[in-house]
Amino acid sequence: MSNHPQAWYIIKRPTGHCEVVPSDRTDDKLHVSAKDRWGPFSSQEEAFARRIGLIRAGKCQPM
Repeated sequence: MSNHPQAWYIIKRPTGHCEVVPSDRTDDKLHVSAKDRWGPFSSQEEAFARRIGLIRAGKCQPM
């Protein structure tokens, strides 16, 4: 297990849905612009709570 805490991000997909992903999956392969990524968040729970706020604000589509 790593001594570094895991950071979490919210990534908006082309479909409009937002996904919570760990920092090790936010590399250049995702091809996500800065306006379609939020974070880092210190816990997965915090990222999920923020995703709900983004859905309510109309920035993400519900699943």
